[in-house]
Order: sequence, then structure tokens, then C-alpha cells
Amino acid sequence: MGKIKVLMADDEEDILNIMAKKVTQAGYDVIKAIDGQDAWEKICNEVPDIIVLDLNMPKKDGFEVLKELRENPPDTKTQQPVIIVSARRELEDIKQGYEFDADHYISKPCDVEDIIKSIALMVKLLPQRKTSQEIREDGG
Repeated sequence: MGKIKVLMADDEEDILNIMAKKVTQAGYDVIKAIDGQDAWEKICNEVPDIIVLDLNMPKKDGFEVLKELRENPPDTKTQQPVIIVSARRELEDIKQGYEFDADHYISKPCDVEDIIKSIALMVKLLPQRKTSQEIREDGG
């Protein structure tokens, strides 16, 4: 596997740039998105390995992006891991994130190192993430 592509979506450009710089320094190829629509287009066109989503974004919020990703995945072989990083800390928001099949939910403010650790964990789990279609194709 080549360099892991991580899409990072956040409408706060300063925060996005800081996070992206540190994630790049950790050895990942970062694709930045400034709103939910931009994130969805880049997910479809660049098919990142891992997605880091803010929830409060214009045009399309993080929940909408996550729901669309799970219903219409651009990569039918693998379900891309999604890490939500959001200032929304209400239990209902966290539960909804997991109901929409997020893999991890990190509340802001947070240390970028926590995001990098979560990305590293998702990288370790990538080989195990087969969609039901791929399992059927493999005869499983």
C-alpha cells in the first residue's frame, strides 16, 4: 500500500491548515476540504483511505456527508473509516455519529495528536475492512 490518503474537512480554515500540517508531518498525504460539498466531491474524485470530518460545515454538514458516504460509497471494495472531529459534544450528536457508522468521535477542542493516533489505528484496521460485496466475491 502506498502513502495513506486522509481527507480532512473543516470549515475553519486556520484549524484545518494546522491539523493538515501536523497530519502531513506524521507521514500521511492530506486532502483538504473547506465545506461538506467540497468534502463529498473530493471523496468521490480522490477516494481517500481515511476521512476526518467536522460536523458544523456549510453546504452539507458532516452527518450528511457521512450518511451519503455509507449509502453511496465511491469505493465499493472498502468502507472508508470516518473520524468525526467536532465541537458538538452532546450525547445525541455522538450517538448519531455512531448510528451513521462513524468509526471514532473526537470532541473539540482536542490535541491534533489524538487525531493522528486515531488515524494510525484506522490504518492498522484497513486490511480488515471489506464490504459485504467483496466478501461475497471472495466466496466468504
